[in-house]
Amino acid sequence: MNLSLDNDFALRSSTSSIGRLNAFLILLVVLSLVGGESINAQVYQVYVAAESDDVVQRVSFDASERVAWIDTTISVGRYPTETDGPHGMTVAPDGQSWFVSIAHGNPYGYLAKYDTKTNSLQGTVDLGLFPASMEISKHTGMLYVVNFDLHGEMEPSSVMVVDPETMDLISEFETGIMPHGTRLNTKGTKGYHVSMMSDELIEIDTYGFEVSRRLSLRNTHETEHSMNETLDHTHSDHHATEHNPPTIKEQLEALESTGGRMAWMNEMNQSKPKEDMDHSQMAHHTPVVKPTWADPHPNDRYVYVAGNGSDEIIEIDVEKWTLKRRIPTGKAPYNLEVSPDGRYLISALKGAGATSIIDLEQGIEITQIPNSRKISHGVAISPDSKFAFISVEGIGGEAGSVDIISIENKERVAVVETGKQAGGIAFFRMTD
Repeated sequence: MNLSLDNDFALRSSTSSIGRLNAFLILLVVLSLVGGESINAQVYQVYVAAESDDVVQRVSFDASERVAWIDTTISVGRYPTETDGPHGMTVAPDGQSWFVSIAHGNPYGYLAKYDTKTNSLQGTVDLGLFPASMEISKHTGMLYVVNFDLHGEMEPSSVMVVDPETMDLISEFETGIMPHGTRLNTKGTKGYHVSMMSDELIEIDTYGFEVSRRLSLRNTHETEHSMNETLDHTHSDHHATEHNPPTIKEQLEALESTGGRMAWMNEMNQSKPKEDMDHSQMAHHTPVVKPTWADPHPNDRYVYVAGNGSDEIIEIDVEKWTLKRRIPTGKAPYNLEVSPDGRYLISALKGAGATSIIDLEQGIEITQIPNSRKISHGVAISPDSKFAFISVEGIGGEAGSVDIISIENKERVAVVETGKQAGGIAFFRMTD
């Protein structure tokens, strides 16, 4: 008997059996992955600004493991001894650059451009008072940013147009009072933002560098009732009627006498550490709707506005330029985004500390998902419409967070802690 041959045969048989077993196990794993509806092999990444820590952080989320983490932290700002306040975020359509608006300055803020591969600073351009939200047009290639003018006089502010390649200021034109929430339609031909102090939706012509249309978001009867209650024992000669509503200047003068102008600013400052409060102590008060954000539907037929003061989402028919629906929500919707598939609208309920999901076909809020901290802020939705990334500011010196919401399952699936006062947020990419 040849023991050497027998041993060799046994070894090859054993190795072959192990190989077949491994192949079988691999097949089982593959089948389980294919059959599991909730499994997603993608890693999603977003950029988020921590306004009170002067950093921008990149958050990664592994959908299969349901875990999120900070993979990069970038210090931003010019003044190490002061809070510069990174506020708005956007990523270039080609994914090569990201941009952040720096709210504070001497006296103006500015826009900074960073490379997405190295996260290194590529250039800056000075803007106006408290530059806020922005987006780049696929039609013109230009970046459009609104100056929120949080600390300035109660007067119309401006839209600034920047060449994102050269970081040169191309144009500036007047818009409403305290503009915010800039978003463009899918073609990049029209931009939409709101004027908080005049309860207006404003449409801009991205090619003509001008405001093309304005739409009042107020319900005249409700405004009359609210204004009369607010004015109470004041004796203004101007009361709201269908034919003669008070001007914004008249409303502000009347509200000034009530001592209520600090109310909204106190709300806005809740998330700021005490040492940063002096940056925004100028008192303001807003009208009834107090709109804070606008976002077009992917079909470009509708624009949706967050009624922060009226606890509603307002749907506007773009062609007719009229209000189509008012959808009640939880307290104080702040920022919002429509899912790329057009089915849902996700909004951050700043007053409720929750994320709202609205079914757009039904026109109703179907759920509110509590966030991990109070003061919910921004919304960014993945291109596959599966996940919403919510920036949550926190209160005072508390850390902020990014909450990841499964839109399909209507639940929070992950949380990652960020710097203080997490605010502006922008989707970056999905990777395998």
